[in-house]
Amino acid sequence: MHIDWAALGQVFGVSLVVTVGLVGLFTVGIVGTSRKPAADGDAAATTAPGRGARAGALAAYGLCAAAVAYGIYLIVAA
Repeated sequence: MHIDWAALGQVFGVSLVVTVGLVGLFTVGIVGTSRKPAADGDAAATTAPGRGARAGALAAYGLCAAAVAYGIYLIVAA
C-alpha cells in the first residue's frame, strides 16, 4: 500500500482554508445582522443594523449557501 503524502497534504490544506473561509464568511453574516447598542450609551436600548450591513450579511449568507451547494454538487456528480 502506497500513500501519496503530497496529495493528502494538498487535500488537507485546501480543506482547512475553505473551512476557515466559510466560517469567517458566516461570522460576517452574523455580525451584519446582529443588533448593536444605541450610540447614547444606554445599555437597554438597541438599534437594528443598517441597510448596508444587512445587505452585506445577506450576500455573505448567499455565498455560504453557494459554497455548500457547490460542495454537494461535487460529491453527487462524481
